[in-house]
Amino acid sequence: MTILLVRHGSAGDPYRWSGDDADRPLDAAGVAQAARLNDVIVEMDLPVVRVLSSRATRCLQTMEPLCGHHGVDAEVDGDLFEGAAERTTRLVREMAGTTGDGTLTILCSHSDVIPEVIRDLATDGVGLSGGRGCAYASIWELTTSDGRVVHADYRSTP
Repeated sequence: MTILLVRHGSAGDPYRWSGDDADRPLDAAGVAQAARLNDVIVEMDLPVVRVLSSRATRCLQTMEPLCGHHGVDAEVDGDLFEGAAERTTRLVREMAGTTGDGTLTILCSHSDVIPEVIRDLATDGVGLSGGRGCAYASIWELTTSDGRVVHADYRSTP
């Protein structure tokens, strides 16, 4: 199984948003990033079996194009919301232990969560490649083998 850990697309300046930050939508750049992200997923040519997302509107909107293309619904998972890095790491480790070789599971989260998850995985001995980042709509491709994550490859914003 391959797990993609994706940061949501661009959602404008949070300090200019007057509502609940969880409701902040993608801006025009983020909508375009979500469409390009779907193109990257299609090129991977793996069946998407599951999409999990933070409850934040910007995460759900980032997942919309690929969910529509692959005929799956995004499942909201509280372990992917801001401030939940420890829970997200636990989720990734649990998912790595499931069966499903040749399949793709996608998780959408936030900039305060993803780097912490990658740090935790590196502490586990996971090999890293492709740089270190967490740009809008970027992807960490997590390769699993024998029930654990064995490699993490960073892909910048498509």
